[in-house]
Amino acid sequence: MSGADLVVGDEVTVEVGPVAHGGHCVARHDGRVLFVRHTLPGETVLARVTEGGEGDRFLRADAVSVLVASPDRLDPVCRYAHPGGCGGCDFQHVSLARQRLLKADVVREQFARLAGLDLDELGLSPTVEPVPGDVDGLGWRTRVEFALSAGGRLGLREHRSHDVVEVDRCVIATDGVNGLVATQGDWLELGSAGPVEAVDVVAPGLGDPVAVEIGPRGAMAGDAPVPMVREIVHAGGAFHEFEVSARGFWQVHPGAASTFADAVLQALQPRPGERALDLYAGVGLFAVALADAVGPTGQVIAVESDELAVQTARVNVGDRRNVVVARARVDDAFGVARRTPRGSRRRPSTRRPTRLAWLPERADLVVLDPPRTGAGRDVCAAVAALQPRAAAYVACDPAALARDTAYLAEHGYRLRGLRAFDAFPMTHHLECIAHFEVIS
Repeated sequence: MSGADLVVGDEVTVEVGPVAHGGHCVARHDGRVLFVRHTLPGETVLARVTEGGEGDRFLRADAVSVLVASPDRLDPVCRYAHPGGCGGCDFQHVSLARQRLLKADVVREQFARLAGLDLDELGLSPTVEPVPGDVDGLGWRTRVEFALSAGGRLGLREHRSHDVVEVDRCVIATDGVNGLVATQGDWLELGSAGPVEAVDVVAPGLGDPVAVEIGPRGAMAGDAPVPMVREIVHAGGAFHEFEVSARGFWQVHPGAASTFADAVLQALQPRPGERALDLYAGVGLFAVALADAVGPTGQVIAVESDELAVQTARVNVGDRRNVVVARARVDDAFGVARRTPRGSRRRPSTRRPTRLAWLPERADLVVLDPPRTGAGRDVCAAVAALQPRAAAYVACDPAALARDTAYLAEHGYRLRGLRAFDAFPMTHHLECIAHFEVIS
C-alpha cells in the first residue's frame, strides 16, 4: 500500500524514527510521514492510522503491535495506558530515565528549529531534572479534571477525542485525588447542583481534597462558589502559604512551585532595592519570592488579567508594601496589539493600543510566565525595551519558548541559562526556565 493511499484504519509496518514534540515519534511509509504514539525511536511496529487523509502533510497513528522493541520499553503500570485507552499519559511504556532523555531531545530540536540555536554548542545542553519528591514518576498529580461517561461514571478522555474511558483510579494522581474519587460513587446521582459534565478533584498541600462539579460549557454546576484551597511553597529559604481557587491555575506536581520559584531566584539573583516585573503573575508565586528578595526598598509589579487570580494574589502578597498587583492583560499593559490565535476566525482587534500609565519605563528584572502559546514578538520587544539586567522565562511549551528566545535575541537579549524539569512524568510535557541577559 502506498503512503498516498493510507486512510484511517489502515495498518502498516514502519521503522520508528526520532521523538517529536507532542508525545509521539516520527515514522515514514513510502514517503508519507506518520506521527506514531506508544513507540520509541529505533523500534519496528505495526501502526494503525487514527487520523488524517489524502492531502494532509502527515498522518497520526498508534502502534498496535511491537515487532522489534527498544530496550527502554516497559509494560505500562496503568491498565488504561494503551492505544484506544486513556490519552493522559504518553510515555508509560518508556523507562523514566529514557523519558527524560526524549524530552531533552525535544527541547534541543525546538531550539534548533525555531530559535536557530545549537544548545550543545552553547554549553546549554538540556538535562531534564526530576522535581524533588518524585521517585518513580507515579502518584504526583494533585489536580485532575475527570469527565463523566455516558453511564455517569468518572473517566478520562482518549487521546484527541471526546470519548471517555471510565477509570477507577489514575496511577499518576496522588492518593488524595484517588481516595476522593473512590468514595464518590456515581456523580450523576450525587450531583445535586444541576447537570454535571466533569469533576475537578484537587488534593492541595494543606487541608483535605475537594471536588468541584462542572456543568455545561465549563461553568460550575449550580450557584455554589468555587472553593479555595491552601498550598505551601518553600522558596528563598522561607515557607509561604498561598490561597488558590480549586479551579484556578496552580502547578499540579507538589514539588513544582517551590522548585520553579527557587530556580527563578537563582537565575535572576535579585538585589535589595531593585524593581522587578512579574508578568502573567497568576496568584503571586513569583511576586512573593521576588518581593522578599528585593526587600522593602525594592518594588515588584505583578501583572495578571484574571480577576479572581488578581484578588487572590493580593491576599497572598499580604502586608508586603513593596508589591503592586495590577489587573491587565500583559499586551494591553505594554500597549501592543493583541495577538489573534493561529487558526482563529476572529477578526483582529481594531483598537488603538495605548501603554498603561502605571507601567514603569524601566525595570531591573522581569519574570515571564505566559500561557502555552508564549508571550509573542511584540511583548518580547516591550520587555527588552524595559532594559532589564536579567529576565527569567517560565515555559510549559518548549516550542513557544524557542520562538520567544528568537524574538528576545532580535532586541539584544541572549539565552544565558536553561533548565528543564520533569514536572509531568509519564506525559510528554515538561517545564523550562530560561535565563536571559543583555548581549555584551
